[in-house]
Amino acid sequence: MILPWFGADDYLQFPSVEDSTEEGIVAVGGNLSPGVLLSAYRQGIFPWYNEGDEILWWSPDPRFVLFTEKLRISKSMKKEIRKQKYDVVLDVNFEEVIRSCRTSVRKGQGGTWITEDMVNAYCELNKLGWTHSVEVRTNGELVAGLYGVSLGKVFFGESMFTKVSNGSKIAFILLTLYLKEKGFSIIDCQDHTNHLESLGAENINRKEFYRKLNSELSYPDLKGRWDEIFPDFPESEGYRNLIR
Repeated sequence: MILPWFGADDYLQFPSVEDSTEEGIVAVGGNLSPGVLLSAYRQGIFPWYNEGDEILWWSPDPRFVLFTEKLRISKSMKKEIRKQKYDVVLDVNFEEVIRSCRTSVRKGQGGTWITEDMVNAYCELNKLGWTHSVEVRTNGELVAGLYGVSLGKVFFGESMFTKVSNGSKIAFILLTLYLKEKGFSIIDCQDHTNHLESLGAENINRKEFYRKLNSELSYPDLKGRWDEIFPDFPESEGYRNLIR
């Protein structure tokens, strides 16, 4: 099939995701301006491509998501969280987190899809209040974290990294428990990973994903610095129950 192709200066009018390739590619090209990125996420579309290639815009079927009520925490992770070895904070240094994700070495991957253009684009969105980081720190040093986009009551997870055992799981679990208490019912994980499957994420078909997406996007956006909007993070009933 012939995919829609956009020039770098074009304003993208995304086609129907039903016309995507079998892999889930919706369109090629375009740019990573804040307006284009936010429009894409609101339509359940995200960029994912390699350095030097054209931007690829994706809406895979099935979609890998975590329903916050289905978060699964193993006994070993409960014990790890109870130790409270780390400070877990929001939006202290977004750029440090995304660059750590960019340089993180992952098994079976020879490179990264987080290009320098992606770093700049998501940092700009962070300054505008749309992207957020969860940071695991010890004595001020960043040892694990994740970042993503928040619209309505959906958190679109993008990437995570860790330098310590279970660090990114701690970040993800505490974020999920907190967002659940704030009324978020879904975290978009995009594509399957064993790491997130172990925490309860699952594949759902694309139509179901869009039904849920459209419902959750009807809520107001929680735009701004999350360390200011959510000063009590990671305190939540779920977290308090874990550390008792």
